[in-house]
Amino acid sequence: MSSATATPVAKSTTAAAKKKAMRVKPPMTPQRMMKKVGFYIMVAFVAVYMVFPFYWAINSSFKSESQLAMTPATFIPRDPATKEISFFTNNYDIVISSDTFRLAVFNSIIVATLVTFLALSIGSFAAFALGKLRFPGKKTALYTILSMTMFPQIAILTGLYSIIRSIGITPRPSMILTYLIFSLPFTVWVLTSFFRTLPGDLLQAAEVDGATTFQAFRLILLPLTAPALVTTGLLAFIGAWNEYLFALTFTTINPDDRTIPVAIALFAGERAMQDPFGQIMAAAVLVTIPLLVLVLIFQRRIIGGLAGAVKG
Repeated sequence: MSSATATPVAKSTTAAAKKKAMRVKPPMTPQRMMKKVGFYIMVAFVAVYMVFPFYWAINSSFKSESQLAMTPATFIPRDPATKEISFFTNNYDIVISSDTFRLAVFNSIIVATLVTFLALSIGSFAAFALGKLRFPGKKTALYTILSMTMFPQIAILTGLYSIIRSIGITPRPSMILTYLIFSLPFTVWVLTSFFRTLPGDLLQAAEVDGATTFQAFRLILLPLTAPALVTTGLLAFIGAWNEYLFALTFTTINPDDRTIPVAIALFAGERAMQDPFGQIMAAAVLVTIPLLVLVLIFQRRIIGGLAGAVKG
């Protein structure tokens, strides 16, 4: 009896010893130290490379024209005469009080929101069909949708502009339809991969309980794809918010429909022949901060959505 009880104890002791040995870190050799230092240097370089442009935009937005003309350039706004730290906030006052900027923000909100809603609505239906239903030509349809992203924007710009002018579509609807051409393929591809990872038993169990295919999709499967919906929706919103080429071309018909990137690029100074670089940077900072906040809020869902897409 004692030997029978001693054997499991011995085995558990041996397993614990093995786990403890596995947790012990190997000695830090010079080669491992060099690899670790090199890794952290690379991470620091990438971080500075990604963050510095935004920091420089913030720095420039708090400078007057005389401060921007200082040589060498300062990393903190300073008074040209006294060299003391001095923040010039008039750039933000001018941008916020500009009717052109406020109208551009409104136009961008309308366009980006509708593009995101339509991309998720249409893309979720298509992804459900491609990921869970069986029909002939499914793989061909999926790769056809993906191939639509291979065409560069400049290649279809002239043709789309001619079609829009001939039909007589106003700039806002034309931008929404055009942005869907580029956001829908990515949305369908990511959501299809995510739907494939969901157990097929869920759909079968819902059908056994009397639910229709649409009810199973809407009430059971779609809520489970929340990470993918957040990922694709946010990327579609950012793409429509930041798009410049089509917005610049289509809004030549009606300048009142200009979105934020076009309005910032064509931002005029208070005086003739003035280059309002500080005001442009202030406007860029104002329209970038909301996107950063959204990404920080939904970063876990974004990572989960992309991980599910890669896994699928």
